[in-house]
Amino acid sequence: MKIAINPYAGDMAGRPTNKPAPSFGARLAALRKSLGLTQPQLAEMLGISPAMLAYYERKATNPTAEFVKKAAEVLNTSVDDLLGHAAKPLRKSGPPSQLEQRLQAIRQLPREKQKLVLRFLDSFLRDTQASKAS
Repeated sequence: MKIAINPYAGDMAGRPTNKPAPSFGARLAALRKSLGLTQPQLAEMLGISPAMLAYYERKATNPTAEFVKKAAEVLNTSVDDLLGHAAKPLRKSGPPSQLEQRLQAIRQLPREKQKLVLRFLDSFLRDTQASKAS
């Protein structure tokens, strides 16, 4: 009788490891569980073996870009969320600064008036730079 040997059996079989999962694996497992999916179910959806999914969840520190993209698609999330990249705020909260208020007022001017303001600013900035260089 011939017994097939699973190359991942030593890493995946038996009781869970005491070592914490890498952050990617922890997020992957949390998303899977939040959707009520088992490892075999998600593995089938991703087209990989359950053992490979267990590896990604418990040990992989550098998953392939292809896997991350497919997993994000299947789990209906963004690659950034799956990788743990926080979205950066577009601007600070609170009222706009005086400069931002003035820029907004300039944007409301007709194009010719905007050009006049820009020429003035360019001249002022050139003079300021020249006086710093002296």
